[in-house]
Amino acid sequence: MDFNLTTEQKMLQDQVRKFAQAELEPVAAEIDKSGEFPWKSIKKLARLGLMGVIVPEQYGGGESDFLSLAVAIEEISKVCASTGVILAVNNSLCAYPIYHFGNEEQHKRFLPPLCSGEQVGAIGITEPNAGSDVVAMETTARLEGDHYVLNGTKRFITNGGEAGINIVFAYTNKEAKHRGISTFLVERDTPGFSLGKHEDLMGIRATANCELILEDVKVPKENLLGEEGQGFKICMHTLDVSRIDIGAQAVGLAQGALDAAVKYSKERKAFGKPICDFEMIQSMFAEMETSIQAARFLVYYAALSKDQGATRFSKESAMAKWFAAETAVNVTRKAVQIYGGYGYTKDYAVERYYRDAKIMELYEGTSEIQKIVIARSLIR
Repeated sequence: MDFNLTTEQKMLQDQVRKFAQAELEPVAAEIDKSGEFPWKSIKKLARLGLMGVIVPEQYGGGESDFLSLAVAIEEISKVCASTGVILAVNNSLCAYPIYHFGNEEQHKRFLPPLCSGEQVGAIGITEPNAGSDVVAMETTARLEGDHYVLNGTKRFITNGGEAGINIVFAYTNKEAKHRGISTFLVERDTPGFSLGKHEDLMGIRATANCELILEDVKVPKENLLGEEGQGFKICMHTLDVSRIDIGAQAVGLAQGALDAAVKYSKERKAFGKPICDFEMIQSMFAEMETSIQAARFLVYYAALSKDQGATRFSKESAMAKWFAAETAVNVTRKAVQIYGGYGYTKDYAVERYYRDAKIMELYEGTSEIQKIVIARSLIR
């Protein structure tokens, strides 16, 4: 397996890096403070073809691969983790399952607005009483003639407050347990669909994270994604794909923190010399750099496994997501330590990086869930 980027991927990497530094970095602190969803940035990302990287051109996408998507998310997340995860959700948690599991009519209807930046997408899995245990969800859908009626609440939904298209999982047959879960495409303006609590998050604060409330929401039969009872399969496969992106987000965030810490260490002096000359600082840099590179290769390996047609890549994506998330938390913590007291202020980006990093150990399956996935692949 070749870990070297192609010429096209290197060009994409350079293009996205320049865009992120010029367009996203200047506003990252402000949207973190205000919680404002970055629609202006989303429109610009869409013009670069980044809102539907893996979607075919005929539906408005970039028709590229998952490694290219990972490279783009890493570069964006170096300066703004909020924008990085907005992009990841739109691509892998919404556009991808619609393309992979949907029919031609659904492709033509839902993918173009997601790719153009006209709309963003979200996915409703987590509920107030169901997180890692997907089967514990309580949302239901009953068939009535030519439509389904959905009732339930989804919580902690990234992009939820702004999404025009929501993928929602619900029970069509509670007695069948995981085989009774189905998947629906729920549009924002559907009667009975509303937004609940907007979360006041510790990090990734510009992601319109909120509750989705469904009260007798009538969803037409043609908005069923896949077949009845396929929901659990669709959910698990989609999370396998999305974990690659979250790994890339974590790598980018960690790299951004390291780059900032190195720059600061050359400017900050103590005891008459730059602090980068002290061996303890150098030791931290060595640990940070090595773990970031290892995490990056795990993400690339998972993306390449998907791109090269692996039928199962759950272990690879779980390893990438788990290790990269742990790396992001550890690296950003060290970056704050290197800045000393200044790192604990909002005057420097590393404070934001540190807050943003923690969620990566939680969403798309906690670190503990990733370990279970990895271990079970060995003993089954």
